[in-house]
Amino acid sequence: QVQLVESGGGLVQAGGSLRLSCAASGLTFSSYAMGWFRQAPGKEREFVAAAPWSGGATYYADSVKGRFTISRDNAKNTVYLQMNNLKPEDTAVYSCAAGNRPALGSRSYYSARRSYNYWGQGTQVAVSS
Repeated sequence: QVQLVESGGGLVQAGGSLRLSCAASGLTFSSYAMGWFRQAPGKEREFVAAAPWSGGATYYADSVKGRFTISRDNAKNTVYLQMNNLKPEDTAVYSCAAGNRPALGSRSYYSARRSYNYWGQGTQVAVSS
């Protein structure tokens, strides 16, 4: 049974930082693309960042580029999201996801929710102004 468990969320002031973690089990972690998505109240879930493989290309939403960094540790079956210079508009439930990794994956592929097979329950991030 595949499980993705997020941690590290919380309440932070604008300009602050948080580091989210997502621990995976029940799958061959190194064979999966990993992504982070978020959903704010009343809005659809949106793409944040993706790391298809360790040490390879990473992809970001324009709204977080330069502030957030995704990384993965295949030895620990964990993907991270370092979030700096947080803004109130970053407030959302953040979820990690695991999906297949096609030979010709692209940013458009990895930023799509339908590209991911497994999802975590999410962790709340709240940024106060």
